[in-house]
Amino acid sequence: MSHTVDIPSELKTSLRKFRFARRNQGHAALVVKIDKNKLIMQEEEQYDMISIEELADELPENSPRYVVLSYELKHNDGRTSFPLVLVNWVPRTCEIKMMTLHASALIEFQNTADVSKVIEVRDGVDGLTKKAIDAKLLS
Repeated sequence: MSHTVDIPSELKTSLRKFRFARRNQGHAALVVKIDKNKLIMQEEEQYDMISIEELADELPENSPRYVVLSYELKHNDGRTSFPLVLVNWVPRTCEIKMMTLHASALIEFQNTADVSKVIEVRDGVDGLTKKAIDAKLLS
């Protein structure tokens, strides 16, 4: 299969560990960026027990990121679940080359992370809120 960006084995291991970590409260996130010079994905940061608003503040204003998010979802019937969600962070202020590179690797990263639900965020901090994620996951 042809691909534009490599996903190193260290990142695959981090994704696997993150995916299978037991969580019983709060949100956790693994943030991945693309090194445009080397054309490889790199783990940038992991957060545990972070609010969605704090996470949005940590993400860059002018650069795309993939965020694998373990999200504490409170259902209308009182249940709590922790779905794994891929936040495709692509602020409108990103340079076009990076947006294109990021978009070209999205499906491969989604498959590697084994995440079925993707939430696209283009409005920066205003687009990544608990209310917005709840609306998308509970619909």
